[in-house]
Amino acid sequence: MTGMVQESPVSSLVFPVLIRPILSNLERQDMSSSQTLKAALSKVEHAHPGLTYDLVMGLVRKAEMTVNMNESVLRLQGSVSDQDSLEYRSSRTEEPFQELNRKSASLKKILSRIPDEITDRRTFLETIKEIASAIKRLLDAVNEVSQYIPGAQGKQALEQRKREFVKYSKRFSNTLKEYFKEGQPTTVFLSATYLIHQTNLVMMTVKDKCE
Repeated sequence: MTGMVQESPVSSLVFPVLIRPILSNLERQDMSSSQTLKAALSKVEHAHPGLTYDLVMGLVRKAEMTVNMNESVLRLQGSVSDQDSLEYRSSRTEEPFQELNRKSASLKKILSRIPDEITDRRTFLETIKEIASAIKRLLDAVNEVSQYIPGAQGKQALEQRKREFVKYSKRFSNTLKEYFKEGQPTTVFLSATYLIHQTNLVMMTVKDKCE
């Protein structure tokens, strides 16, 4: 696997957005086997990030299918349940943490609508406004939570993660400007998956420093 694949956002999203929900659905038929398989794949994915992406892409190539994975993962993100997103949700019961959970989930949900709405200019412009508002609310929620992080090192780690999130938010904005000039949606899909990935990293940093 190349470094480029490992660094791409979609490679880190295939397991939580595609594989884990499928295995959760299988629990209705065989809970024990499904949970065993989910735990095993989760462990492997943690040790070798992007492995499930490689597996999926291998199946896609074998089936001789043409799939835009960024677009597909975006669509799937909208149907991921809270139960299948626990690694990106804080278990702290204080209101600022619960608010952060809500705002991060909301942003990802709005981003997941992009593939269906991008071809309708009026609808998409409204969606862009929603995304901008959701980004601001998420950053406000992160600022509230930062007060609960013990120690300067933990606060610094979250601040660095927040700066990365802002950087990718600006890239997303620039990508939208290019889209309205050139009309190519694929770069928008890619930029949106980066933003989802950065949102997940913010949540993982909060969990790491506060739980």
